[in-house]
Amino acid sequence: MEHSDDTMSNSDPLQQQPSDLEPLPASAGRPTAARRRIWPWLLTLIVIAIVVASVVSGVRKGNADAASKIEAPEIATIKTATSRLGPIGYYVQALGTVTPLTTVNLYSQVNGRVMAVHYIEGQMVHRGDPLIDVDPRPYEAQLKQAQGTLQHDRGVLAQAEMDLVRYKDASSQQAISRQTYEDQIQLVEQNRGTVQNDIGQVEYAEVQLSYCHLSSPVDGRVGLRLIDPGNVIFSGGSNPLVVVTQLEPITVVFNVAEDDLDQVRSEILHRSALAVDVFDRSQQTKIATGKLLTLDNQIDTTTGTVRFRGQFANTDLRLYPNQFVNARLLVKTLQNAVLVPTAAVQRNGTQAFVYIVSDNAVKIRNIEELTNENEVAAVTGINPGEVVPTTGFDKLQDGSAVKIEAAPAQEPATDRKTLGGQSGSSR
Repeated sequence: MEHSDDTMSNSDPLQQQPSDLEPLPASAGRPTAARRRIWPWLLTLIVIAIVVASVVSGVRKGNADAASKIEAPEIATIKTATSRLGPIGYYVQALGTVTPLTTVNLYSQVNGRVMAVHYIEGQMVHRGDPLIDVDPRPYEAQLKQAQGTLQHDRGVLAQAEMDLVRYKDASSQQAISRQTYEDQIQLVEQNRGTVQNDIGQVEYAEVQLSYCHLSSPVDGRVGLRLIDPGNVIFSGGSNPLVVVTQLEPITVVFNVAEDDLDQVRSEILHRSALAVDVFDRSQQTKIATGKLLTLDNQIDTTTGTVRFRGQFANTDLRLYPNQFVNARLLVKTLQNAVLVPTAAVQRNGTQAFVYIVSDNAVKIRNIEELTNENEVAAVTGINPGEVVPTTGFDKLQDGSAVKIEAAPAQEPATDRKTLGGQSGSSR
């Protein structure tokens, strides 16, 4: 019985199951540790998701704002002016150089020592004013020698002429031979030739003596002093002793394109003189106003231009020799031209255009600019009375809505007497 009981106890599976499950306590905590390792990754993924959602939301909001801006463009505020009819000068503009009518370089024509210099550097001198004195004593001595020789030969001539009178009377009475009388005639002629040569020697000595006293041949200004008292100078030297430049009047030489020659020439034929204005390098300040003096007799083939010369009184001495200037030749005056402010004229490459204001919007209109003067431009392509903007071009395009800041600006004056601040040009 005991054996059977043991057999039954060993074979009962229900009784053995609890004993098989008892060794599991060591592995019961593994799921808890895995869950602890998963939580940081979950938190990281949640944060990344939040950041991505924020970025996407910001991008969508920015796109929405940009779209709203595109849909509602800003209205530009502008100032305007009204085109009108009026007269304006048509000019030909060119680069020019101030050129004196006369520039004199005085050189020494004699050898000697400089005794005196009578001018001050930069001094204004007049014709005949003394400039330099050279030692005259050698040339005074040569003049006296020539004068002495002349006096001697004149005495010889006078004696020969008296003998000729005697020989004539004797020959008429046949007291001497005819040959002797004729020889005396030729002797008188020889002595006259000698006297004539002596006169030339005296005059030459006088000229040489005059070279010892250099004077100004023109009215003008002397340059820097090039010689000092005590220096020895020589005839035929390459360096001038003094330079005198005429400043009143003075001229400006400028080159005009051959394409403008025909209309300028026709105006010259019908008018006595054309007005010429000169401006400084910046073309902002008018220096002087003069008249066209003449033009060259041929076209320069290398540049395709013709040289013009304008003359100016230059009483204020504002024009200086070799000064670079901008010359503006008034060819004619355009009557009843359409005038707009130069600020209204815009350019797209070589094409000029303006914006026309109509019903609080602007439209582009291509034009041709004829000339400009005193911030006023003469154009073709628009009608008188049309309104054009003068400011705010950086915000304008064809069809843009605009808001006018103030009433149209006052029409600028076009009287040529009021010019003085702006250079003109022609196209």
